[in-house]
Amino acid sequence: METSDSRTTPNESQSVSGSGVGQPSQTNPRQKKDIAWKHVTESTSSEGRKILTCDYCHTSFRGGGINRMKQHLAGEKGNVASCKKVPPEIRFMIQGSLKENVEKAKEKRGSLGIDEYAFGASAHESSYDDYTAYAQKESHKQQPESSKKKAKTGLESFFKIGTRDPSQPTIKASLQSKEKWHDTDMAIALWFYDSCIPLNACNSPFFQIAMSKVASMGHGYAGPSYHGLRVSLLKDAKKQVALIVDSFRSKWIETGCTIMGDGWKDSRQRPLVNFLVYCPSGISFIKSVDVSAIESTAEIVEMVGVKNVVHLVTDNAANYKAAGRLLSEKYPTICWSPCAAHCVNLILKDIGELSHVKDCAILASKVTCYIYNNKWPLNWLRQREGWTEILRPGDTRFATTFIALKSLSDHKDDLQAMVTCQDFKKFLKKDMAKQVKQVVLDERFWNSCNIIVRVGTPLVRLLRICDSDEKPSLGYVYEGMYRARKAIKALFRNKKRLYQQYVDIINARWDKMLRKSLHAAAYYLNPAFQYDKESFCEKTEVLSGLLDYIDTRVDTGGNKAYNEISLYRDRQKSFARPTAMTIARSTRPDD
Repeated sequence: METSDSRTTPNESQSVSGSGVGQPSQTNPRQKKDIAWKHVTESTSSEGRKILTCDYCHTSFRGGGINRMKQHLAGEKGNVASCKKVPPEIRFMIQGSLKENVEKAKEKRGSLGIDEYAFGASAHESSYDDYTAYAQKESHKQQPESSKKKAKTGLESFFKIGTRDPSQPTIKASLQSKEKWHDTDMAIALWFYDSCIPLNACNSPFFQIAMSKVASMGHGYAGPSYHGLRVSLLKDAKKQVALIVDSFRSKWIETGCTIMGDGWKDSRQRPLVNFLVYCPSGISFIKSVDVSAIESTAEIVEMVGVKNVVHLVTDNAANYKAAGRLLSEKYPTICWSPCAAHCVNLILKDIGELSHVKDCAILASKVTCYIYNNKWPLNWLRQREGWTEILRPGDTRFATTFIALKSLSDHKDDLQAMVTCQDFKKFLKKDMAKQVKQVVLDERFWNSCNIIVRVGTPLVRLLRICDSDEKPSLGYVYEGMYRARKAIKALFRNKKRLYQQYVDIINARWDKMLRKSLHAAAYYLNPAFQYDKESFCEKTEVLSGLLDYIDTRVDTGGNKAYNEISLYRDRQKSFARPTAMTIARSTRPDD
């Protein structure tokens, strides 16, 4: 920010000019060679002070010289206000000039052999101060994010971790020189690069633990051998994981569990399924099997324990449905349902195949491809204030079509400003540029985008809930589907001829594929909805689903279950406490 002493507005500039401004000042001829002088007007005040005025925004500055004006034109923040009217090509040129000056200054300082510790603190004191702060900063970066959030029961919590808190560096580490610290980082980086280790491996909760363990061993420690990693250490790790799974088994008996089947294909294109078991304590991998044998699912259930399994989740393919039906017939207490996230994805896929949605997505893709395949449009847009990158549709996830349309809609003003600016006219010789301009200026296209985005928003929100690992999503599926249909009807003001095609798609997937009595029971037993006045827990279909689930899935103690549900519904005993009502909306359904 500039003070009133050093900066004048355009009006003030005119008044100063009447007092004697406008007479050229004597300037060093070498400074006149700077490219910025072509975009600045120089004058002097009646007091003899130099005044520099920007040729674009007409803002005047007293003092500071041409370098200050270059920062103004280049948009450098901190020392001077940025010019908002300078053309992009001039801004780029000035920015390049500033960078060139910085590089020349560095080279000059190095050639003169200037000692950075020649003044002020000694080299030892400066190194200590720099690296005490540097070590704390870097260790916070390395610290796992899980330690900053609510404590979770993760894999790393079961292993001996030794020095866990890297935010307090040792005195020895803090006193290391800057060069030695960099050499250590470089050694680790070269190991990553040479071995093609994914860079996000450093985000593993075990990475900093390993670094701390190596540091605690001291000088002379040699890492594990190839044979050790391949045989003995692998066996020990397997034993530790087995102990973790065994600790989960007690929870399976106590709370019940859900078996999830995740399908994939190996290098020989064999259809395989990874079976995982979920309980409130965590998820554990059980076995990977060939799905050509339907009996494999029953085998997994018997491994976990029939009495411990309450729910089986698989894909929506015909073979999975057959396996789920046979399993439910063999074990009546186990409920099978398809993957909710997969079903929501299929709903989005069906909506995306509607002709008007497909046409809108094609036009949006054409605009996005043009921008990212040409340098000038992309550079021009990136100079816009508050610009964020446009998201592009993916090939596999159907929700990305709606997310990409939302991203493009958010940039409507920027895109229209681009195609109507003077510089864009030189690109209109090409047909693609003409087509893009026609699309961007077509209000019907933007109206279609807006409607499609608003149709897909509640479904994308439900998909994110189903895909999230933060809390169980089963208790939110029923409500999410209801809200999606309600929002679509409200969007079209309850005009059936407008909303019917979307609602029919949702009902086809929801009624014929996904909806089970388990979803109604989970919705009813979710306190966030049970104690919400706007919920529909008392609707006949919800109560019927709850009773059906209790009758078919509860072997013994049915009367006890009904009595407990009555206490829960009527807010009696512990459910009547003020704290129970307060945390009803925030607590997880499985807590």
